[in-house]
Formats: sequence, structure tokens, C-alpha cells
Amino acid sequence: MLHSTLTCPDCGHRSLEQMPVDACQFVHVCANCSARLRPKTGDCCVFCSYGDVACPPVQADHSCCGG
Repeated sequence: MLHSTLTCPDCGHRSLEQMPVDACQFVHVCANCSARLRPKTGDCCVFCSYGDVACPPVQADHSCCGG
């Protein structure tokens, strides 16, 4: 899957986002409250932390971002 719904932990706003297949996304700015989302400790990207679908490398059982 190449899309994930991100949920802002600050305001609860949800947005459907396209995930990059060749890079990690380390920052996402909430369109509702402007919070800057960053991955939680141990996660490789914002999709793994706040999305309803993990990033493409994790979906394929590969390490993400060279980690």
C-alpha cells in the first residue's frame, strides 16, 4: 500500500498521505494545527508512528532507511 492516513497526536486531525517508496519521511506538518510530527523513538518515519499503514519497506519486511 502506498497511502496511509496520518493522525495528529495533538489535535486528532486525519489526513490521507502518499508514502515515498525510496525515502523515509521524518517530518509531517499537521494541516489543522501546524504541529510538526516526528517519528517516535524506535520508529523509522512518521508513517510508522502515526499512520494506519506502515511505510513500504516495513510492509515488505525490509529494514527501513538503512537501519
